[in-house]
Amino acid sequence: MSGPGHHRPHDSADPLGPPRRGDDRTASRNQKPVAGHARTSIGSNNPSDADDTEWSPGVPPDPATLDGLADALLDGPARGRGAGLNPASRFDDIRLHVLPEHLEESAREHPSGHQVRTEVFDDDTRAVLNPVNVPDIPFRWTVNPYRGCEHGCIYCYARPGHEYFGLSSGLDFETRIFAKPRAAELLRTALARPSWEADFIVMSGVTDPYQPIERRLGITRACLEVMAECRQPVGLITKNALITRDIDLLSTLATHGAAQASISLTTLDNTLAARMEPRASSPRERLDAIRALSDAGIPVSVMVAPVIPGLNDREIPAILEAAARAGARRAAWIMLRLPFQIKALFLEWLQRHVPDRAARVESLIRQVRGGDLYDSTIAQRMRGTGPIADQIAQMFKVYARRLALDGELPPLSGAAFRRPESGAERGQMKLFG
Repeated sequence: MSGPGHHRPHDSADPLGPPRRGDDRTASRNQKPVAGHARTSIGSNNPSDADDTEWSPGVPPDPATLDGLADALLDGPARGRGAGLNPASRFDDIRLHVLPEHLEESAREHPSGHQVRTEVFDDDTRAVLNPVNVPDIPFRWTVNPYRGCEHGCIYCYARPGHEYFGLSSGLDFETRIFAKPRAAELLRTALARPSWEADFIVMSGVTDPYQPIERRLGITRACLEVMAECRQPVGLITKNALITRDIDLLSTLATHGAAQASISLTTLDNTLAARMEPRASSPRERLDAIRALSDAGIPVSVMVAPVIPGLNDREIPAILEAAARAGARRAAWIMLRLPFQIKALFLEWLQRHVPDRAARVESLIRQVRGGDLYDSTIAQRMRGTGPIADQIAQMFKVYARRLALDGELPPLSGAAFRRPESGAERGQMKLFG
């Protein structure tokens, strides 16, 4: 991941942008607790990137040492957001504990939760075409117009990326978004290089390119305009029906075999979707998007991701049947992944939204992860292991075959690729226009 560059807030009350580690707005050992919360050192609880198994910053401290709720939101639950915590970064040794009486007061004042607006910061990155070299990921290049995601999906594996900016993988991830306004310009420069061989690009591979702020900023569309101009093959992954806005560009690319789309559909239950993915499109809207893309001649697949044992795994047959009726031509799935602090976020979410099933779901997750909440081993992280994981895999295979969703989409083609003009060449042509 490239550095965040310089950040300029679009609509932030803080003119300095998001705090960074070392910034005087971040916690330090010498700061006094603010009314309503206290800070403690978490010291050796911080894991390394290579050892992500059982560390969970959401586990409350010993009551004998501190009366507080670890990593809780200072003002209580945020309305219309996924995360109920703002965990300390795994790179920091300070964590926040909110006093119960403060949370009780906030609950009385805001029984429906408090409103947290989204802040968007300019990310002045120097490159937008990202190489991928991971054995279990089937693509080599990605373009990510945004860092952080307003969809607020509680299970999102990209959440820990916000910690590189000194922010939290909890509420910060879905309310403090970094946008790359120069993405299309940087993409054009990358595609104009003689060394570029028209390999297919995935948007985004990390955070959703069609999250709500895309409607206003249009960075994803600007990138697609460059790709359509030079017939650059691209595959898109989203859980937002806003993708249908760009059918004109995608259908143009599809005529050259250079466009595919994958719609993520985790449940058909509107209530569960609204709680688990609060600002993503509804299940019906996503099915409508599959239908619209298919009708426009754009190859489309359905991604059942993540599969959460005990929560949405029994929906697999119904999801696949609905997607097939809508025009999907392929289906794939991924097991729930809970790296780093996402463990605490997800377990808190279970207790808040499905308390009657929370223990059972956690038990099943551990059964597909060898007793832990996550196993980052390359060969196992996407599918899990054990009898429960095998049953899910077999059920998916049977229904995908029955519904003719077990094949592959036609491979994306770069045969029609034409190198775009560089920024300098475009400027020179204007002189003669």
